Amino acid sequence: MSFGTLLKDVKAQIRETDVETVRQALTARGGKAGDGNGAGPIVIDIREKDEWTEGYIPGARWIPRGFLELRIEDQVPERSSEVILYCAGGTRSALGARALSELGYTNVRSMAGGFTAWKRAGHPYDKPFIMTQDQALRYARHTMLPEIGEVGQVKLLKAKVLCLGAGALGSSAGIYLGAAGVGTLGFIDDDVVDASNLQRQILHTTDRIGTPKVESARKAIAGLNPDVKVVAHMTRLSAENVLDIIKDYDVIVDGADNFPSRYLLNDAALKLGKPVIHASIYRFEGQVTAFIPGHGPCYRCLYPSPPPPDMAPSCQEAGVLGVLPGVVGVLQATEAIKLIVGIGKSLAGRLLMYDALGTKFREMKLRRDPTCPTCGDGVTPESIELIDYQAFCNVTI
Repeated sequence: MSFGTLLKDVKAQIRETDVETVRQALTARGGKAGDGNGAGPIVIDIREKDEWTEGYIPGARWIPRGFLELRIEDQVPERSSEVILYCAGGTRSALGARALSELGYTNVRSMAGGFTAWKRAGHPYDKPFIMTQDQALRYARHTMLPEIGEVGQVKLLKAKVLCLGAGALGSSAGIYLGAAGVGTLGFIDDDVVDASNLQRQILHTTDRIGTPKVESARKAIAGLNPDVKVVAHMTRLSAENVLDIIKDYDVIVDGADNFPSRYLLNDAALKLGKPVIHASIYRFEGQVTAFIPGHGPCYRCLYPSPPPPDMAPSCQEAGVLGVLPGVVGVLQATEAIKLIVGIGKSLAGRLLMYDALGTKFREMKLRRDPTCPTCGDGVTPESIELIDYQAFCNVTI
């Protein structure tokens, strides 16, 4: 049998679509490919890397033809999902469509004419961010993970994460986010490094005692990963500056040590639709969760009003095990990375609690309060007002 005969037989067995049909499907989704949840097709580019770098259909996922059968289950676990494969001209995608049908995928089509026809028709396309040779080496252990790959690593390199606080939690989360290649890391803190910080705040060193924590964080991250741009906000979060500070970030990692900042961040993040990875630590215990607007509860659902000051002493007053923020901060960094890359199950709607003395993790389900003043029924982002949080919490900071 000649290859031409084989290809003819393959095309008789599969379903094909054309460029215009694919364009219309993507236009209905704002010009982007779907996510497999019933909102448009998942478009997969199966060309080689050198072809992919010349451009791809917006929103398409990249799986080289040689890895298609190996990686498709990670990228598209639901075999009934609508999948469109394309290559340069339609040959490899036809063969790939047959291979997927043999794996049990029931709704796969090959785009006739491939990317060549797409460009010839004048339709828009994107060009990928190309990592340098040094970056390819640095992030090799990430890119070999099918769930992350080069596409996921590029998302990290383009991401902007704000760490609220450059103390214990901000140190642990920030150092790992920097190592992971998060392109822009912001730190907001108005404090300076003190000798008592060094037992747990691993961003800082003895020779930086007296240095603003945000500048110490900048030096630490610069020494670890030159890819990362560090933005230092040497200030305290307030109702006057919070919106301007957080508006340009994709994710906020909350390492605040006081209730006014936590409530303020919650309300401002809801106004702007920003996800917050929240955590707190106390003596030998820590907890972490994710507050994602539109997905689960917010901070005020969990804590409608702050506890009395004597019921929630700070680390300065009650002490804290030095390694505890390492565990909890790394969990925050993990949640932020998952959210940026778009993998795994977030902690939205779940509170993870860690007991260091007992070496135990416990999980508590969280539910949105329909009467919550900031995310309850009928509340819109525009209606949320940033109030006097010091008065609300009845504390002086």
